[in-house]
Amino acid sequence: MSSDFSRSNRSFRPESLMMSHGYDPKLSEGSLKCPIFQTSTFVFTSAQQGKDFFALAYGKRAAEPGEELGLIYSRLNNPDVQILEERLSLWDKAASCAVFESGMAAISTVFLAYLKPGDALLYSRPVYGGTDHFINKVLPDYGIEVIPFSASDSYDDLVRLTQGRPIRLIYAETPANPTNALIDLSMCAQLAQQLSTPDRRVHLAVDNTYMGPLWQHPLDHGADLVLYSATKYIGGHSDLIAGAVSGSLEAMLPVRTLRTFLGNMASPWTSWMLMRSLETLKVRMDQQALNAARVADYLKEHPKVERVYYLGHLTPADASYEVYQKQLSSPGAMVSFDVVGGESGAFAFLDHLKLFHLAVSLGSTESLAEHPYSMTHADVDDQDKIALGITESLVRLSIGVEHADDLIWDIEQALTHV
Repeated sequence: MSSDFSRSNRSFRPESLMMSHGYDPKLSEGSLKCPIFQTSTFVFTSAQQGKDFFALAYGKRAAEPGEELGLIYSRLNNPDVQILEERLSLWDKAASCAVFESGMAAISTVFLAYLKPGDALLYSRPVYGGTDHFINKVLPDYGIEVIPFSASDSYDDLVRLTQGRPIRLIYAETPANPTNALIDLSMCAQLAQQLSTPDRRVHLAVDNTYMGPLWQHPLDHGADLVLYSATKYIGGHSDLIAGAVSGSLEAMLPVRTLRTFLGNMASPWTSWMLMRSLETLKVRMDQQALNAARVADYLKEHPKVERVYYLGHLTPADASYEVYQKQLSSPGAMVSFDVVGGESGAFAFLDHLKLFHLAVSLGSTESLAEHPYSMTHADVDDQDKIALGITESLVRLSIGVEHADDLIWDIEQALTHV
């Protein structure tokens, strides 16, 4: 489903195309907005058309120039899903995108598509708690070796770490949840290339959830796949669960194929809601970033705050400053900080918030606060948490679109109870 905008001589920016790209109102009774195609199956105009569609879907023939997969069945494709994927692809300049019913569905499908018994996964730490569980509690049961590394590891460290090991996939989450640790993606891409052989390509997959599709573009730095919990900034309103993966046609083929048979693609309704959210993605994220800068600066000067983890505070003296300058266009809207008093101090702060909501998740219009040690990262080994800086003192804030002065007032009054 193409639109007149896609045939314009002007190269529009993604935010200008989120209301139109991939959709032709003439094909839907002139409806300005894409309808919800709440159907399980689609009617063929002839038996020959059905045969042709299936032959293309199952790779029995090559697509003709400009030919797209015809509508067959909503587990394979659906107009809402297809249009959403085309619009999401614009942000990362990806050739292909697949949306899922959750961020973990996207992450686990990538792992299962690329890793087989006997393979090894090299992954950055810390990662989101659900990802950590899947890597350390599920993948080893399938005979897959898992090898962690940290943002402080150099290229030579990674070479030594992977020497003689059957690395098949490198997985990086950057900035890391919840510490904002930065991974050098160019370094990871170089390592993937070095570890590849003519008959065994090592791929680099990057969880870009913390930056959303606006502030960091991993494909530009050598990544093969970029992953999102679309529940977060892409959805942006705490009213849906979804995930997404984008990349080249070659890199996405195993992911899209496995999604078809796992059946974990996003529904038409979820896809329609995400299309709605994409229309305001940039204005929401821009405001969240502005608010986060104000909040982080306030926290930095507060006597009851021991340390603030915010990318906007990096200086040339910091080891990750060069990576920040190279990879990111914004410090984002995630702020973590250590409160004096350990868990009791963190809990006192969280329990007295009035405008912030005490809830997990991130990237939505409302500001959220949580305790990673006992909540989102509860399943991570305690010793690993401490080593990674996820202590009982740590509080994670996701900054929303409220007025910054009101957010600071709420933080100030809550800290008086610490």
